Parts: sequence; C-alpha cells; structure tokens
Amino acid sequence: MSNFRLKEAVRAATPDDTIERQKSRDQIIVRTSVIGILANVMLAVFKAVIGAVTGSIAITMDAVNNLSDAGASLITIVGTKLASRPADKKHPFGYGRIEYLSAMIISVIVLYAGITSFEESVKKIIHPEVPDYSVISLVIIAVAVVVKIVLGRFVKKTGMKVNSESLVNSGQDAILDSVISFSTLLAALIFILFHFPVEAWLGAFISLVIIKSGVEMLRSTLSQILGEGAGVELSKKIISTINAFPEVVGAFDLVLNNYGPDSYLGSVHIEVADTMTVVELDALIRRITDKVLEETQVGLTAISAYSFNTSDPKAAALRDKIQEEAMANEHVLQVHGFYLDEVEKTIRFDMIISYEAGDRDALYRKIVKKFQEEYPDYQMIIAMDTSFT
Repeated sequence: MSNFRLKEAVRAATPDDTIERQKSRDQIIVRTSVIGILANVMLAVFKAVIGAVTGSIAITMDAVNNLSDAGASLITIVGTKLASRPADKKHPFGYGRIEYLSAMIISVIVLYAGITSFEESVKKIIHPEVPDYSVISLVIIAVAVVVKIVLGRFVKKTGMKVNSESLVNSGQDAILDSVISFSTLLAALIFILFHFPVEAWLGAFISLVIIKSGVEMLRSTLSQILGEGAGVELSKKIISTINAFPEVVGAFDLVLNNYGPDSYLGSVHIEVADTMTVVELDALIRRITDKVLEETQVGLTAISAYSFNTSDPKAAALRDKIQEEAMANEHVLQVHGFYLDEVEKTIRFDMIISYEAGDRDALYRKIVKKFQEEYPDYQMIIAMDTSFT
C-alpha cells in the first residue's frame, strides 16, 4: 500500500458506509458548533444590554466572553471543513491535523479570556464601583447559567463521542462560563443581602480557574500536535486481529502514526514459519492489511516479517533460554523475532527495553555483551526496540 490518508484508504478498500460515517462525524461537529454560535450570540446580546444598564463590568465581560465562544465555534466549523479536504500531492496524508490546530486556537482564546477577565477584576479591586443590580438582570444571569451548563455538557459530550478536541474544548469553555455567570449571580446576591461588594474578588478567582483550564487545554492540544502514542485498546485490537491468522506466530513492533482524529497509518512485524514462500507471505500480508482496515479503520502501510524456526529443535530450547535470561532484567519488556541460523552461525532477535531503564543504551550493551560471552560460537545480532504503543 502506498502512502495515503486513512480516509483515502477507506474509500478504496471498504464499503460506502465507512465514508458516510466520516461525513456524518463532520456534520455532527458542524451542527453542534452552529447551535453553540446561536446560543452564545443570543446570550451576548442580552448580557451586553444588561451590563450597560446596570454598570456591571462582570456582566459586560460575560457578554464579550460569549462572543469569543461563538468565535471558537466558528473556528471549529472552519477547522472541520479544512480537515476534511482530500489528500493531494503536497499533503499526501491529508489535512486531518488541522483539527488539532483549531483546538489549539480555541485553547488560546480561553486563555486570553481568562487573562483579560483577571485584568478587569484587578482594576475593579483597585478602583471599586458599586454595581446596580435589578431583578431582571439577576433572572437573565440565572438563565444564562442554566443555558451555558446545558450547552457546555452537550457540546463536550458530543465532542467526546465523535473524538473532536475542538468541541471538547468549546464545551469545557462553556461550562467555565457558567461558573463565571454563577459567581456574578452569587456576588449580586451577597451585595443585595449584606451590601458588601465581592464581585471583583470572585471575578479574579474565577479568572484564575479559567487561565488554569486554558493552559491545560493548550498543553493537551500541543501534545497531540507533537505526536502521542496510540491508545492501548486500539493497539490491542490490531495485534489481536493479526494474531487471529493461523499463519502468524506473533505480531510485534506496531507503530501507529496519527494524521487527525481517528486517522491512523501504521506498520507492524509479523513472525511466520521459515518454510513460508514469498508468494504465500505476499498473500498473507494482503489479507492482514484488508482485515485490519476493516476491523479497526487503521491502514497498515508496511508489514515486515520475522522468520520462525520450525525444523531445528535446538532453536526452540535456545529461544526459551535466551528469553528467560533477558526477561530476568526488569527493564526488558519483550523478546521477539528470534531466529537461530546454523549455517551463518548467527542468533538474531529484537528486545524491547523500557524508557524507565534510564540509560537504555548502556543496558542494551550490557545484555549484548553477556549473550556474546555466553554463546561465543555465534554472532549475536540483537536489535533494541522501543514500545511505541
């Protein structure tokens, strides 16, 4: 299989319902974002009017924040549309990662909103003003709290369902907005009952919460852009699918590269009998590729093969002995791809060493030296592997 974005692979190798699922995902994201835009614009208009009438800086800032939320939803729509563009010559893996960029922009918006809100709250603390709360303003703020909680939970839940970081961030932002509105309502009630202004102090505290949330969102999206390992469940499912083939002795060294939400390309090593012909191996690789794509929507662009000794009883005993000795080290996670070549007088296998080993290279050299001294009649060809999943 040549390089392609997962959507292109699915289009070529699976039924039309897979393509429809992707289209449905995009439609859900856009529809949810449109709902967010409409709700935030209406809230912004109401709050702007009330803020101007009452002279409440918190309500006015709330209105501005609602407009920024509407802008975040618009960014989500644009990002989704751009990410769905088909692969081309310049970007053969497609544009799926644009969704991560749009999520990062939303994170920055949340962070900026928290910083500006904190600045305004500090100004209010230094130069306090007595706000004029009316019954209608408090009612609308209360309604805003309910609307933003419902909207935030809906958007965040939908984002988690369709694996859209942009929607998740937008939903989290809306939930934080409901906390801001509630703090404004609480400050108003305290002022009415006790004539003690706490709005600025509550605003400063909530602003710090928003800043913290913005930093966490930004850290999460940057981590995705840098490249995170695939989930354990997905990796297990792929390995399990491959191991289900009777010709496969084992599947190892799974490497998955992410090119957008739910869009993976990968490679893997399979261990097969040393008696298998090239024709048989070619047919097996094609069947594995199709099955993994069908079961997991992951396109395997490369499948390499390890040979497995089937005729030399000495190899089996030696394999078990070497594996036991290597695995006695707590930082050796796996030994695989073992093959004893009596003609070339070589012993070759791969060894996964944990990141927790500290100096992995030093441990690798130590183990290689140990085995070379233990088996001086053979050349030890040992590869140090990394567990990417």
